[in-house]
Amino acid sequence: MEAKLKMIYWKSKKFWVGKLVEHPEIMTQGTTLEELEENMKDAYKLMTMDDVPEKHKVKELIFSV
Repeated sequence: MEAKLKMIYWKSKKFWVGKLVEHPEIMTQGTTLEELEENMKDAYKLMTMDDVPEKHKVKELIFSV
C-alpha cells in the first residue's frame, strides 16, 4: 500500500523536525533531512497500524481534565 502525505518540516538548533499535515499528532525528528523522512515513515507506520505486534504493550490510561 502506498500513501502520499504532506510533511511540514523545519530546522531547529540541533535537529530537523516535522509533522504530517493529515496527521498532525504524528511528529518526529532527525539529524538530517533524510533521517527525518525515514523516521517519519516509521512513525506513520507505527501510529496507524491496526494490529499491535506482540512485542508492543497496550495499557489503558485514565486522565483527569
